Amino acid sequence: MLLRLEAEDPRPLHEQVAAALRRAIADGGAPERLPTARDLAAAFEVDPNTVLRALRGLRDEGLLEFRRGRGIRVVPGAGRRSEFVDRVRELVRDAEKAGHTRADLIAMIEEM
Repeated sequence: MLLRLEAEDPRPLHEQVAAALRRAIADGGAPERLPTARDLAAAFEVDPNTVLRALRGLRDEGLLEFRRGRGIRVVPGAGRRSEFVDRVRELVRDAEKAGHTRADLIAMIEEM
């Protein structure tokens, strides 16, 4: 699993870490059981708390599950969901750049 962050990326580090993990999950490059937060932090060269924040976000998106004593696992079928979440995030960013709010975007989708 290739893990790296882009120095030019203006997003907060936890969002960059989450995006890199999301891509790895979508590409099928993430193992079923992820390394520990400490190991991921070392790979990304960031603080472990930054990785934990990213992992919690991915858990809340339904991509990961935390199991006490068993570590962090990728949810079956998470690859497709991860890819979809990335595309939705891109759509929201593009809409915001064009001057639309999230409410505008939701209204457009509901009109379909």
